[in-house]
Amino acid sequence: MKWKILIVAALLSGAAAGYYFYNEQVTAETVKSYETTKVIRTDLTKTVSATGTVQPRDSVEVSGKVTARIKEILVEENDHVRAGQVVAILDGKDYEAKLDQANFTLTNARQKLERTERLYKIGAKSLEELQDAQYEYDRAKSSVELAEDDVNQTVITAPMDGIVVGEPKTPGTMAVQGSTNPTVIMRIADLSEKLVKAKVDETDIGSVKVGERATFTVDAYPDKTFRAEVTKISQTDVSNSWDTNSSSTSSSSSSSNSVIYYYVTFIAPDEENLLLPAMTARLDIIVGQVRDALCVPIAALKTDAQGSYVERITKDAQGKQVAEKVYITVGLYAEDSVEVTSGELNPGDDISTTYEADAKKTATQGGGIPGMGGGRRMGGPPPM
Repeated sequence: MKWKILIVAALLSGAAAGYYFYNEQVTAETVKSYETTKVIRTDLTKTVSATGTVQPRDSVEVSGKVTARIKEILVEENDHVRAGQVVAILDGKDYEAKLDQANFTLTNARQKLERTERLYKIGAKSLEELQDAQYEYDRAKSSVELAEDDVNQTVITAPMDGIVVGEPKTPGTMAVQGSTNPTVIMRIADLSEKLVKAKVDETDIGSVKVGERATFTVDAYPDKTFRAEVTKISQTDVSNSWDTNSSSTSSSSSSSNSVIYYYVTFIAPDEENLLLPAMTARLDIIVGQVRDALCVPIAALKTDAQGSYVERITKDAQGKQVAEKVYITVGLYAEDSVEVTSGELNPGDDISTTYEADAKKTATQGGGIPGMGGGRRMGGPPPM
């Protein structure tokens, strides 16, 4: 019987020894391991992204001041024009006939006035009759001036230097004058400089300032980067949603989930004349820049009750990684890096980018021998 007890005791002792040997192996294998990166010095740039549309610096729609059919178009699309250059002629026959009639009426009114003046001097006409004749003459003279202006308006001139953009209307088209919906005979634009008008989200608009630089690309030239500069920031959002008294904004302001955008205008030099109106521009606005900044990745930045810190990684005498908290003050945030303005960090230091490292593990939690009670099994020894 005694030898059986000794055998059981030996088996239990061997199992316990095997378990603790296995536990030590697991513990050694699960010591916290860190992914690291280097603290570096580099130029740091913060940008705000936006999408906009290329526009000419100035543009104008050319319309007639009188209603008439187009008789001639003297320019074509892409032609350069000068201010005052004749670009179209309207059919002015009706207006010329009205001018002839007005001149005939003026001639009669002048003769009547002269006759009345002679008779008034000899007492044959009253002062009232002389004043009436003068009134008729003045009215006829004004009619002639108006008729002459109408005839002159049948000759359309360019109001500015520029380029004809788009096809002008064809001869024979009725050009209707008006203040609400006139016929646009042609469009002239100043393409010597280009503008980009972009929408910037309300969360970013506070970072954008007049004079800040930007770069952008367009789909037509995906490998070319264009330069731009902020010249104007709108003081109202694109929908004027703040104006609750305006019926035009009621629908846009009714949704509390709508995103608010503001127009930002950029001037974009285009020496090669590559940019065309209506091209879509994808901009990166430079809102912050630091030269030779001490930087760490944003992924390495951690916080606790004492502030922001990083974990500097060194090695002990056994070559194991050791983490040390280094508290820092941060400055400019860029896309994936942040500037370090103070703290005991140096270029070349290894820092952890592990967001939440595993805690030191053991083979069991709560103690006890697997299979013998006293705790939750975390793996157990290898099979016997």
